[in-house]
Amino acid sequence: MQMPMANKPFAEACDQNREPINGVLSRFLKNRHKVLEIGSGTGQHAVYFSKQYPRLEWQTSDLKSAHDGIRAWIEDSGLTNVKYPIELDVGGTWPSEQYDLIFSANTLHILSENLVERLFLGLTSCMLPDAIFLVYGPFNYGGSYTSASNEEFDYWLKRRDPDSGIKNFEWLQDIATRSGLECSQDFSMPANNRILIWQKIR
Repeated sequence: MQMPMANKPFAEACDQNREPINGVLSRFLKNRHKVLEIGSGTGQHAVYFSKQYPRLEWQTSDLKSAHDGIRAWIEDSGLTNVKYPIELDVGGTWPSEQYDLIFSANTLHILSENLVERLFLGLTSCMLPDAIFLVYGPFNYGGSYTSASNEEFDYWLKRRDPDSGIKNFEWLQDIATRSGLECSQDFSMPANNRILIWQKIR
């Protein structure tokens, strides 16, 4: 049964950042066909990007509690290339299927360091040899915030959950290297965010 439009979850940030993200994402879609989104949240990004790129198969995923909202966005869209969510806890079992692009937005800062490590260890099993991991969000560099607003945001995150918080880029590089990944590109984005591109070390 289709959920009414008014009952769909909505995140204003998704509407604000989808076009800047798309400006970078579009550069990496040549010869890519299957996308796994980690932490689909409301489902807004999945629907927006799937509409832009109908040849892509976009697999949504999140914890079970988010699935109804994601399904509502997919059902209202009428799109056939965006797939109903699969349950994915980054600290648990990963999909057996492999993808040539893995996408995640605004997830690493809400996860604990332990879960971020497990994410990097787990996602490589889902990556085809030439796959990339494109991740969007705020990051620190050299142990420092890139803006006062990011510092305030980090304090807010830690008040809500002491194990969460903005991650240091250098720390991510270290755990990614141990997982067989390297950061090949780093893009500056609006609102003091970044897009990092990770790929398997050849």
